[in-house]
Amino acid sequence: MTTPLSILQQYWDHPHFRPMQEEIIQSLLEGNDTLALLPTGGGKSICYQVPALMMDGLCLVISPLIALMQDQVNSLEQKGIPAIAIHSGLAYYEVKKILQQATHGDFSFLYLSPERLETALFKEYLPALTISLVVVDEAHCVSQWGYDFRPPYLRIAQLREEIPGVPLIAVTASATPLVQEDIQLQLKLQQPKIFRQSFERPNISYSCFCVDSKINKLQEILNNVPGSSIVYCSSRKQTKELAYLLNLQNIQADYYHAGLSQEQRTQKQEAWIQNRVRVMVCTNAFGMGIDKADVRSVIHYDIPDCLENYYQEAGRAGRDGKKSYTVLIYQEGSLGDLIVLPDKRFPPVPEIKRVYQALADYLQIPVGVGEGQYFDFDLLVFVKNFKLESMLVINTLKVLEQEGHISFSENIFLPSQVNFNTTREAIEQFEHSHPETENLIRCLLRTYEGIFDNRVSVHEKQLAWLCRLSIDEVQKQLLQLQSFGIIEYLPQKDTPQIHFLLNRAPAQYLQINQDRYLERKQQFTERVENMIRYILLPEQCRSRYISNYFGDTESKDCGNCDNCLTRKRKTISPEEFLQIEREIKQNAKPGVPVNILIKQLGQFSQEKIWTVLDFLQAEEMILIDEQEIIHLNP
Repeated sequence: MTTPLSILQQYWDHPHFRPMQEEIIQSLLEGNDTLALLPTGGGKSICYQVPALMMDGLCLVISPLIALMQDQVNSLEQKGIPAIAIHSGLAYYEVKKILQQATHGDFSFLYLSPERLETALFKEYLPALTISLVVVDEAHCVSQWGYDFRPPYLRIAQLREEIPGVPLIAVTASATPLVQEDIQLQLKLQQPKIFRQSFERPNISYSCFCVDSKINKLQEILNNVPGSSIVYCSSRKQTKELAYLLNLQNIQADYYHAGLSQEQRTQKQEAWIQNRVRVMVCTNAFGMGIDKADVRSVIHYDIPDCLENYYQEAGRAGRDGKKSYTVLIYQEGSLGDLIVLPDKRFPPVPEIKRVYQALADYLQIPVGVGEGQYFDFDLLVFVKNFKLESMLVINTLKVLEQEGHISFSENIFLPSQVNFNTTREAIEQFEHSHPETENLIRCLLRTYEGIFDNRVSVHEKQLAWLCRLSIDEVQKQLLQLQSFGIIEYLPQKDTPQIHFLLNRAPAQYLQINQDRYLERKQQFTERVENMIRYILLPEQCRSRYISNYFGDTESKDCGNCDNCLTRKRKTISPEEFLQIEREIKQNAKPGVPVNILIKQLGQFSQEKIWTVLDFLQAEEMILIDEQEIIHLNP
């Protein structure tokens, strides 16, 4: 008999479920609408992938990020589970082919962006799809009160009217009580079963440090906490500079941001995952979909604008359950910058219209056209040409996204596309006069179905391997074929793209819902204020504060954060502290595990021993590695 556990063991090779996963799976198998709030690393995907494999039909997964979709599809395919993603990099013909295959039952999972739900092609094939389960990933995007609101998510409710009776699960790692209520309202969840996993991470120590020199503090932390690390920065330039400075101090580091090419990002990510690079200095473009369990520290070099982002990024530490550290470093002036952030993030409406007009001029889009088109967008050139502030432009693009006019992606990937646009007779004549291209032409026609009638995605690496040519030679021949009118060739793009969702409007008539706009600004202001409160917490447990923020009111003090440790030190008398310190120095032979030492000091409580150990490590008198082995510093 097939059970959820047997599916888990067969495809994932896990002996048992994590907490709450089985209850969520059972809820879906019973046909209930479900809201699952599972912290980062809580195993959200298994909660819908396991029940989907037990249902007859197609599981439709709505996700906002191409990288996440592709990671999930690759992971399922490696397990022998048929899955595919429809994303913006696919041509019309390819999307149509995927949907045709889906109607024949060729896939168990179909991943797509919320924008795709609104296309005429998807609506045409929807009645023929046997959908058994709908998944809304990153469900906080449906709420305009959330930190990452995306208007197309609001239209998901219309999909439900087309497929009545199909259960829906909304999953997210970070949603406040207000956003949780809005998710249920906007997705029209019917008597949903709600599952909230605890937001506590007992193995993680949260700390905040106000310092004079951030780079010195960063080096100190990385020297004291061995193992893999992520350092988050707010700017691309800073990622490169910090990585350079760390390498000068013999701390192996690399940098990562959305401005790098797809190939560069992949290479850097793989080097870090395989521990060939210890520290990744990055913007928040790094981390989504990355499953690396042994991250010992996550350090924020700049203050995030909300606890949702901070918690999600900090949660990439210690997924293996071992002790890990999440540290926020700041200077006093940073808090002032944070206070004025809402006015910068939500520019005055006349400024939005001014940037919108400049954008239309830069992209050369006349009034009344542009809907559905993608445009290359170089932020630096745009800012320079129109003498605009970069932050004003970035924040205006976010507003235009939230108002449903455009979508902006810094790291979209559009693969190369080819279409033959001449007759077969003309191709044969060309092969006779240019025999060096014959192999490539035959390979294109043989490998890519429909390429003679439609524009299809091709991969130069695959062509190079099949034709036994270098990638440079393949690209050269493709350009040659295009110059002679044999093919249409669109080289791949991984540059930032602006996608116009509506035709370009006259700037003075650009529609901005001001009431809703001001409400979103107020919600953002409150998120910023909560971030500042977290940083300045005088004594309260940081872990407990975060849990309460997300509606988890049953959490307890963690005992690991800087505030908890400060309180603990106050509970130990100076005499007792010195006594424990002496005992540790007498018994802490090089290489002794912490758990053995604690047994040897059985007359003291474990909490008090850890308090002294943390102090000695902070003072660099000892070093505790990721296996919790003690090393003595000379």
